[in-house]
Amino acid sequence: MSLRSINNLEMFLRRCTAPTLRRCYAASVSGTTATHTAGGSDSSKGSSGDSSNNKEKKKSGWRSVLRFCVPFSLGAVVSAVLILPDDTATPTVAARSLTGRRKEFNFIADVVAGCGDSVVYIEIKDTRHFDYFSGQPITASNGSGFVIEQNGLILTNAHVVINKPHTMVQVRLSDGRTFPATIEDVDQTSDLATLRIQVSGLPVMKLGKSSTLRSGEWVVALGSPLALSNTVTAGVISATQRASQELGLRNRDINYLQTDAAITFGNSGGPLVNLDGEAIGVNSMKVTAGISFAIPIDYVKVFLERAAERRKKGSAYKTGYPVKRYMGITMLTLTPDILFELKSRSQNMPANLSHGVLVWKVIVGSPAHSGGLQPGDIVTHINKKEIKNSSDVYDALAEGHKVLEIVILRGVKQMQVKITPEDP
Repeated sequence: MSLRSINNLEMFLRRCTAPTLRRCYAASVSGTTATHTAGGSDSSKGSSGDSSNNKEKKKSGWRSVLRFCVPFSLGAVVSAVLILPDDTATPTVAARSLTGRRKEFNFIADVVAGCGDSVVYIEIKDTRHFDYFSGQPITASNGSGFVIEQNGLILTNAHVVINKPHTMVQVRLSDGRTFPATIEDVDQTSDLATLRIQVSGLPVMKLGKSSTLRSGEWVVALGSPLALSNTVTAGVISATQRASQELGLRNRDINYLQTDAAITFGNSGGPLVNLDGEAIGVNSMKVTAGISFAIPIDYVKVFLERAAERRKKGSAYKTGYPVKRYMGITMLTLTPDILFELKSRSQNMPANLSHGVLVWKVIVGSPAHSGGLQPGDIVTHINKKEIKNSSDVYDALAEGHKVLEIVILRGVKQMQVKITPEDP
């Protein structure tokens, strides 16, 4: 740009300077001539006077030329000295090379590459209903899990694999291989379970420490949302100590991890991983977009230790929890804090809503699905009794009524559905 400016200046001088110089020179000569003419009446001046006058005319003309040229000359000198040697003084666009940025900054991809192979897809097959074309049992529900031992031990959520009568569990590995699975241990209080498949040499997920987590840390959620296996979402830890009482979960002494990583149906049981590729939580539930919860891995380690002791004693997992009537939903108690958050995020929440249970997931083919319940419905009454938390729903199931008359809110519209739970 400096050279271009100098070239433009030279062209300007060529076009404008020559005529101007001629005019200045002519004016100076004419003025001198006029003076000479006015004084030429003196007959005593001779040839020596004429020669001196000619010299004066030339001097006067060149003085005018110099007066005009000096400013332009000084500008050119300053431009050449100050601008040309320093390229940084002119505005330039630096073409920075982008090569290598993918490898340097894609830390999420590095995490997935290190631990993604240990994540599995879990399907719950309904043995009473078969696909018309393949003849295979249809999928009643699905979830996620991850391998914690090379000999086929898999960790997942309890609600993914239990309380579904007439079903079988099937596990698909990241390489596409499929194996039937057996349930080894279940803890409904913590909502944790382990499965076993007959295979060895599997990639194992490393277990980290949830006690060292800080709010704002990057985390990656791995799983199979909506049956889309090997799905990756990322976010940050929103809170490290979200008490179960704040979520309306009774009989659970757990401080959940809250994250804004996208967790939805099918992510349950999958790992929540830190940037070191270590599982620091088990994806458990979602309230709304940007608010999801995971079971801390420190609590999971306690469950695994107790499960190992039970296996040594030879006790069966079914003795660990009571079998309940089956309705086919995953639910979450609407506490005052959760209600406030939902009302602030959605305009379809009634302003006078003060209690209820949010239906988070409805299993296809279940009594709840057949009765018309949908994800996002809010259960407020069952058989004319107020429902304030999930324990009230279990109590209604335990009462033994053949049909449950359920009042729900779907958006701002109040509806009533009838559901016939299945006996165990």
